[in-house]
Amino acid sequence: MKKKPLAALALVSAFVAGPALAQEVSANFSLTSNYKFRGQDQTDNDPAVQGGFDFEYQGFYLGNWNSSIGFTDAGIEMDFYGGYKGEFGDGFGYDVGLLQYYYPGDTDLNTTELYAGLSWGPFGLKYSHTVSSKYFGAEDGRGTGYLNLTFDYPLIESLTLNAAVGYSALTDELNDAGMPDYTDYKLGVTYDLGQGFSLGGHVVGGTKKSDYDPINKTRFILTISKAM
Repeated sequence: MKKKPLAALALVSAFVAGPALAQEVSANFSLTSNYKFRGQDQTDNDPAVQGGFDFEYQGFYLGNWNSSIGFTDAGIEMDFYGGYKGEFGDGFGYDVGLLQYYYPGDTDLNTTELYAGLSWGPFGLKYSHTVSSKYFGAEDGRGTGYLNLTFDYPLIESLTLNAAVGYSALTDELNDAGMPDYTDYKLGVTYDLGQGFSLGGHVVGGTKKSDYDPINKTRFILTISKAM
C-alpha cells in the first residue's frame, strides 16, 4: 500500500527535476597580485580578493562579481549583470546584456554599460557602450565605447595561451579633459591545476602611459582561481 505514494512522489520529482536540468548555478573565487581593468590598475599594484556567482537558465543569465579596489575610499567594486547568450551557424556564439558597475562607498563612480559579443573557436570579440551619464566618475561619459578582442588557445594539455587587445574610445569631452583614447593589452598563460583550480600569469598594461601614469604601466600579474 505504501508503494503507491512513493511512486507518485517519484513521478512528481522527475517532472520537477526535468526543467531544472537546464538551470545552472556557478561561483568563482580568486586571489590576484594586482587587479587591472582595461589595462589600468585598480588596486595601486597591490593584491586583490575577487569572487562572484552566475545563474543561467535556457540561455538567460544573471550574475554578480566583486573585487577589492584601492583607488578610492569605496574599497570594493560590485558588478551586476544580466543578458542572453546562444549559438548560431557553424560554431558561432553570441552574448548580449547589461552591466552595472556599483561602488557602495563612492556612488559617483557608478557606471552602466550595454554590451554585445561574438565568439568563434578561440576568438572572442566584445563591444561595450556606456549609457550612464558618467564614465567611472568622469562627467560627459555617455557614449564611451570599448572594443575587446580575445584569443584563448590550448598549447598542451592543461596549459592555455591567453592574448587580448582592447581599445577605449572615450567621448570628445573626456578627450578634451585630458583623458585620451588608449589601447590595452594582455598576454600570458593559464594552467589548469585540477579540481576547479587554475593558475595564471599574464603581462597586462596600456598605452598613453604619460597621460595615465602610473595606472597604465605594464605589470606582470599572478592569479590563482577556483571555479565551483
